[in-house]
Amino acid sequence: MKNLKKAMRFVALAAVLGLVALPALAHPGHGGDSGFAAGLLHPLTGLDHLLALLAVGLWARGQRHGAVMPPVFLVLMALGASSAGLLQDGQLPALEISIAATVLLLGALAAAALRMPPQLAVALVGVCGFLHGIAHGRELAGMASGAGFLAASALVMGLGMIVQPDPQRRRMAGAAIGAAGLCLLAGLV
Repeated sequence: MKNLKKAMRFVALAAVLGLVALPALAHPGHGGDSGFAAGLLHPLTGLDHLLALLAVGLWARGQRHGAVMPPVFLVLMALGASSAGLLQDGQLPALEISIAATVLLLGALAAAALRMPPQLAVALVGVCGFLHGIAHGRELAGMASGAGFLAASALVMGLGMIVQPDPQRRRMAGAAIGAAGLCLLAGLV
């Protein structure tokens, strides 16, 4: 019963954070930010991105080849960011819904501590990273801001891997992230 109460508090907190994040979901509007410092702060200003990064770290910790997952996320996020300009109007249909869905998916995977074949885990993380890259690609001006963005993203994923050594608490944190993703989706649909 005590664990259920803790889980419910995490879910309630995630729901509140998700509702607060809805205005932050509009990725356009950061354009013009440049420099390493702007890129470094960028992943920390959007709750959707921050939660996805934490979830990757939380889930990766329990995977057999989990150390590969954060770098794959980063590489495909950089690829997505660099290809964002190739899209018509720089947008992918339903991109914001896709981003919210990645938060839900990654949070659920971390909550379940789901072990799967490494190829599938890496592919899922890669697709999520690519989508986040597209969303953020048009906002980052120049190589310096992109480098800062990737550095901060790597740090947040690393934090997700080391911050909570207790498997049960990692699962509860994943559940909270998944609940926030559900709230984000509910606000978009």
